[in-house]
Amino acid sequence: MLDQLLRKLEESDRDGAADLTRDEITKDGQAWKIHLSLFPLAQRVLNPPFINPHLPKMHAIYRKFLPYVMEDDLPSLVHLEIKEFARRPKFEALPKPSRESIPVPFSKIETAIEMGNKERVAYLLYAYLEQNGKAELARNLLLLGSGYMEQSLGHSVSCTAFILLEMIERSDQDPWPALATLADYFCNGGFHAATDLDETTDLPSEDMLIQYLSKATSGSGFLNLHHTITRYSIEQVRHLLTESEYAHLIACWIKFIGNKEIKAPSLDSTSEPLGDYQGFYQVFSKREERQVLSFMEGAISSQEGRLKSGRYLIKGVCDMYQGNYDPHFLTGLGSVLWVMNDYWDQPVIVMNALSQYMDYFFGQV
Repeated sequence: MLDQLLRKLEESDRDGAADLTRDEITKDGQAWKIHLSLFPLAQRVLNPPFINPHLPKMHAIYRKFLPYVMEDDLPSLVHLEIKEFARRPKFEALPKPSRESIPVPFSKIETAIEMGNKERVAYLLYAYLEQNGKAELARNLLLLGSGYMEQSLGHSVSCTAFILLEMIERSDQDPWPALATLADYFCNGGFHAATDLDETTDLPSEDMLIQYLSKATSGSGFLNLHHTITRYSIEQVRHLLTESEYAHLIACWIKFIGNKEIKAPSLDSTSEPLGDYQGFYQVFSKREERQVLSFMEGAISSQEGRLKSGRYLIKGVCDMYQGNYDPHFLTGLGSVLWVMNDYWDQPVIVMNALSQYMDYFFGQV
């Protein structure tokens, strides 16, 4: 069935893919198994007119939803993914090369990107990974992408980060599809010139990082949402970087967010109990942002409340699906759940992030 599903998606047969999985997807453990089977195809799903690999990033961020969802929630998430993959074009798969026996320095990859030779770049990435390992390749690609945050609205790091994380996580899968996607993306974006890494760059204090995150989560719209998503992605790959490299990515992110004013969302004077999902969805589906924020405000102080809030948001986004979604609805959701989980003791930041995300989602859905 899984091979048939990949063929249906390759052919953009939405109804065929949905029919094939309709019964199987609700069986215990099958929804996530189906999701995992999509890894090679997910890397090639496009989101025109944008060059950024939004759908491979979305596929990877699904893993971050697992702490929040229950088994019964997964079918709707994977159904959404299948529908989105089926309706979109895919770039042609590149033939996998044989192994390169000659050592490949990363500078050779940068030169090939500058020349725009996607097949050559993919070949060199594969050779570099074979010779140096996934983590070392990831570190170098993240540093290369860091110099293009402003130009790419952060995608040169955020998309790259999540594609690499899923590639590393999936030791059961051939990394070639992910490498081919990154080769295509870096060539399309022209991300070839590495910025100088200043080893003396100091990481801002925790208080300053909180201030910068307050700026990032302030404001609405496409650009401001990416300020939060980009910081989220940097934190997810921090373990792959040295402290000076992490400080460098943070410095690039601070430059990317620029001189924004910190704005707190306008909330009702009192929060309301979160209650059951039916009551939440009745408000959420009507796009009543202030009411949803009021529900969330009183829940985020406890782990149970955060998990419940995250589950409700994921379920709400899935239940409002009508067959056509902006992938930022899912990637932005990942970033707001990260803010909620890691900065729950900074309620203004959490409310800012929730407001920023819901303003975008409700405005576009």
